[in-house]
Amino acid sequence: MTEQKIFTGEHPALKFDNLDVQFKTEFGTVHAVKGLTLSVEPGEVMALVGESGSGKSVTATTALGLLPKTARITGETVVDDKVVGDLSGRELRAIRGRRVAMVFQEPMTALNPVIKIGEQLTESMEVHGVAFGREAWARAIDLLAAVGIPAPERRVSQFPHELSGGMRQRVVIAMALACDPEVIIADEPTTALDVTVQADILDLLRSLKDKLNTGILLITHNMGVVADMADNVAVMFKGNVVERGPVTDVLLNPQHPYTKKLLSAVPHLGEGPGQFGVPPAPVAEGAETALEVRDLIVEYKRAGKKPFRAVDDVSFDVKRGEIVGLVGESGSGKSTIGRALLGLIPSHSGAVDVLGEDLLAMRGAEMKALRKRIGVIFQDPAASLNPRFPIGDVISEPLSVHGIGTKKERENRVHELLEAVQLPRSAYNRYPHELSGGQRQRVSIARALALRPEILIADEPTSALDVSVQASVLAMFTELQRDFGFACLFISHDLAVIDALAHRVVVMQYGKIVERGTRDQVLLNPQEEYTKRLLAAAPVPDPIEQKTRREERHALLKSLGDTVVELDTRELGQ
Repeated sequence: MTEQKIFTGEHPALKFDNLDVQFKTEFGTVHAVKGLTLSVEPGEVMALVGESGSGKSVTATTALGLLPKTARITGETVVDDKVVGDLSGRELRAIRGRRVAMVFQEPMTALNPVIKIGEQLTESMEVHGVAFGREAWARAIDLLAAVGIPAPERRVSQFPHELSGGMRQRVVIAMALACDPEVIIADEPTTALDVTVQADILDLLRSLKDKLNTGILLITHNMGVVADMADNVAVMFKGNVVERGPVTDVLLNPQHPYTKKLLSAVPHLGEGPGQFGVPPAPVAEGAETALEVRDLIVEYKRAGKKPFRAVDDVSFDVKRGEIVGLVGESGSGKSTIGRALLGLIPSHSGAVDVLGEDLLAMRGAEMKALRKRIGVIFQDPAASLNPRFPIGDVISEPLSVHGIGTKKERENRVHELLEAVQLPRSAYNRYPHELSGGQRQRVSIARALALRPEILIADEPTSALDVSVQASVLAMFTELQRDFGFACLFISHDLAVIDALAHRVVVMQYGKIVERGTRDQVLLNPQEEYTKRLLAAAPVPDPIEQKTRREERHALLKSLGDTVVELDTRELGQ
């Protein structure tokens, strides 16, 4: 067993005592949090886990007094021995940032896009009287250096849009540190980040709580992150804490059915196909090539500058009945390839053969006829479904566009597809906003299959879904692939998902392919440095295994000459 910290509970940094939160809405009362009691000790990471709608973020938001006036709150939230609900607006402003700070999920919503980074860091210091003027500016530079941002003297004068997503998240952490709070609430702090950046941010947070004795309330649905970070875990379901305890007990020996369900739904890197029911069907020997990409180059023109090459001399193929996983981090060119294969953006040069046809040479009616044989699933179903169409029309739209079948035949086909993606027939007349995120993604898959495509291009189709919803969608996807036999290019940054689905894997970095091979060759025996980094950074939902993986990752980074992210408390004058 891993070493367990012992917390006395005498002076918690943050305490919820019988917290109950209800919201009045036009449709009635929503009971978001039901009598929750929980504490976070100095130097402890308490993970609050659960899926969308479980009440995690509502619980955390009470600590900052930020819930809307429609919320009816009973019970107590205690910060710095003060009951948050009893504080005036002025008293609340005094503890926000100074006693309790928040790291939000999306840094661009937490940062002001028109104010320089340094000014945003100094603002809270000056408001709380921590530092002023040149002293505050120097401390802002020290904070950026402490959270591992290179050239901090230059970065303080930049705007948020000039930094990468990982850099912006570090700035948000630096802002949370600015006034030395006793507790930091980290609300899904790594959800939007690449796996290597996520690993660095988790290293930084771990170093922070160890060196500064800061309590952290970590809100997440990622069990790998919980295994990597938490000392203790509380599992929330429909406003209730249904299980709590040390991280090793909860993750390795769960007692509540909901916790068991959550953990069984997490894809585990190294377990291979079949994690969610049936594995994908093996590719037939001598199967024809459905998609062949040769020497593809895609460039984006920039005014007054040299064109940016997003895809650089890429070649790969996909056989009929095969799932090829295209993996890499943000900016690697994965989604650009997907859009180029659909003819949505022009290619600079190269060749793309789709089902024996030259895609790049096609125009007009020829392109329309070819697109009929290609299905596509986008990452965000809310953005790809017309909100004014009922679901029946959304799914039948490709059939109408290509003039296939009578109205009655199209209606029958939609009912077949709803059944195939495990949605009730009643969904036919409902609108996208009336469905959950997972149901909307099933509608996207049904629409992609409406024309019985021979090739399916799936661009991050499960990344926005809760873990149990993702598991059911992946299980369904595998069954559909066996039934329909389509070739599939599955674009993802989640290596565990690729491990559960793909026959072959292609790894991309900076627009180039760095490694390719069968799933076992690439994921179990990587040859390239970049692939090794990706795999080492992917967390697994087992605290003991994750601790070993973290140590191995640090050893790998040191062997490659990289620095392991740690909070440099000397920069903060600690």
